Amino acid sequence: MNADFIDALRQIEKEKEIPFATLLKTLEVALGKAYKKEYGITGEVVVHIDTTKSSFKLSAEKLVVDGDVMNSHAEMTLGTAQKFNPDAQIGDMIPVEVSPEHFGRIAAQTARQVMMQEFRETEREKVFDEYNARIGEVATGVVQRHENGNVYINIGKLEALLPVQEQVPTEPYRFNDRIKVYLLEVRRSSRGPQVIVSRSHPSLIRRLFELEVPEIADGTVVIKSVAREAGARSKIAVMSDDEKIDPVGACVGHRGARVQAVVSELYDEKIDIVRWSPNIQQFVAESLSPAKSVHVKVNEEKKSCFVLVPDNMLSLAIGKSGQNVRLAARLTGWRIDIRSESQEAKAAFAKAAEEVEQEEREKALAESGGGRGKAVEELPTDESGRAVAYGEEVTITADMLSALDFGDDEE
Repeated sequence: MNADFIDALRQIEKEKEIPFATLLKTLEVALGKAYKKEYGITGEVVVHIDTTKSSFKLSAEKLVVDGDVMNSHAEMTLGTAQKFNPDAQIGDMIPVEVSPEHFGRIAAQTARQVMMQEFRETEREKVFDEYNARIGEVATGVVQRHENGNVYINIGKLEALLPVQEQVPTEPYRFNDRIKVYLLEVRRSSRGPQVIVSRSHPSLIRRLFELEVPEIADGTVVIKSVAREAGARSKIAVMSDDEKIDPVGACVGHRGARVQAVVSELYDEKIDIVRWSPNIQQFVAESLSPAKSVHVKVNEEKKSCFVLVPDNMLSLAIGKSGQNVRLAARLTGWRIDIRSESQEAKAAFAKAAEEVEQEEREKALAESGGGRGKAVEELPTDESGRAVAYGEEVTITADMLSALDFGDDEE
């Protein structure tokens, strides 16, 4: 092993960004495997490379046998073994330093193949660890190709997979488009690490604002929650402990420059920025933006809110196909029931009318308790001649019946 070989390892270290110690370890393993394969050794082989002297030492375990030695590279007699270890016995494995002077061309090729395989595995593992540590971050990539509905995006050292379920239907993903993606997952595969990315994940909004708004990046402004219907509309709730900073204004930016940068990245997806509040009534009212002048009643037990809005704000509060109130419910985590003032007035009037009707019904029933205004019905009598009473109905006695003169039918 000459100095040129060590220089070659140093060059690989720079190109592949693999530590020199890792390269040496990989080379030692490769030489050990090549030696075992070349000489049919079953025991352990240990290789140590000394870079200061540009040399290496190789130690191989040999089996102590009783009788003739069939393979001098893998076996030794008991007498030879006891020179290295006086306590050696038949069947023991004794490590012995060897000098493979005739390490042939085939062995060298084997060492090269093993070494390249180890380099590839080391590089794959390094890439896996690098991207696995970046899960939850945003990466910039270039659209490369479409395959079976999936989109492959070059994000640097590898192609990331944007599966169908993580795509936004309204986005085009044209070849060579430069887009930002959310790193969702890293998987191991036979071809190396596979990075799964997303364009529909709600946290993509959070990361894009961190890139555009310095106050969010340094923690002065905090995004408390995010609700998103990818490709259509999103809502984010922000707050700041610094009274001098307006969290909504910081996210919007001068003339809307900051929020517009995020909107442009998301192909004009609408974004509502609302102020977070620990007061749930105020937070729910803010979350229904752009609707204003709303009145909120809270049911803590059911974790639901009743919201009353002016008639001209009802459509804004509900949104197209209920989108606005749906996003507000996700943003706050509370169930929201919305009614307009006219709807509430009608409901209140109907309830009042029903109560009046019920009162009148009860009053009429009370007045009819003496039997006035009711038809006289004959009731069956008991053995004593008294009539049988039916609950709240009028009781008619036998004496009352005898007082009635129905007359006899005469022919």
